[in-house]
Amino acid sequence: MNSPILTCILLLILPSCLFSQSGAGPRHDSFIVVPLGVKGGLDESNLSAYMVAPAGHEDYICLDAGTLYAGIQKAVDNGAFSGSVSKILRGHIKGYCISHPHLDHVAGLIINSPDDTAKTIYGMPHTLKVLEEKYFTWAAWANFADAGEAPALKKYHYAPMQAGQEIQLTGTGMQVTAFPLSHGEPYESSAFLIRKGDAYLLYLGDTGADTIEHAGKLAKLWQVTGPLIRQGKLRAIFIETSFSNQQPERLLFGHLTPRLLMDELKRLEQIAGEAPMRDLPVVITHRKPSGEQENIIRQELEAGNLLHVRLIFPDQGVAIHL
Repeated sequence: MNSPILTCILLLILPSCLFSQSGAGPRHDSFIVVPLGVKGGLDESNLSAYMVAPAGHEDYICLDAGTLYAGIQKAVDNGAFSGSVSKILRGHIKGYCISHPHLDHVAGLIINSPDDTAKTIYGMPHTLKVLEEKYFTWAAWANFADAGEAPALKKYHYAPMQAGQEIQLTGTGMQVTAFPLSHGEPYESSAFLIRKGDAYLLYLGDTGADTIEHAGKLAKLWQVTGPLIRQGKLRAIFIETSFSNQQPERLLFGHLTPRLLMDELKRLEQIAGEAPMRDLPVVITHRKPSGEQENIIRQELEAGNLLHVRLIFPDQGVAIHL
């Protein structure tokens, strides 16, 4: 067989996934993400929560914790995990990064706390303050944390994060940096930039668009994120799209629509560059399941995807390899 024919065959059979987004060389999975909850409301068994670990490992951090038990059971049923729900909850989740303290992001953490094991809760000070003063109290539930109303049971350790400062995620081999987001002023949310070696994953809690919030917080986040995309180091962006384009701006309450998301990604492209944005995995979180709205959101996102990012609509309990 002559070399030109051999070359053509190799080009046909070589998987495109072996190359990085920047085309700079071979790429392998860096993270495994198991969605425990993907919705933005109504269904209490499927609220925002994403387990993340380095590829090939079983030591996870949970990004938000709206749903835990039901999501882990779904993941076990789908083959993402083996063993009991209790084993996964107690042994494989090493800690929680909570983006903000709204119930659809913390309800699973609170409800499952009696059966959980000792762990760290990472979050910006405003988030941990609400957990301490409103949820982990003896009037509302029980104080399973190490600060707040006495007696403190000290199962959970609060780890306040400072914006832009990377810290270690204990027991996972990963690091995290927090960034502030605007969730309908004066309320705040957070984004978490997870790192393992030179690979990154960006998870945003609930956020409004800069054009609506007028706080410029996404613009600052894109300044950090853009160079990582350009260098082929960012494996995915997890970002919300709560409402369809028909939702009036005055009723967004610090959330995104497909149009607003694509506008923000265009601003990110100006920093990252057009070629690196193409096929970048963008995982759509926090869709609110009201009537046909979820389907409409998906249709509007696909129709408006002029940047040709790889839109991923996660399913509860189905692992994502990035």
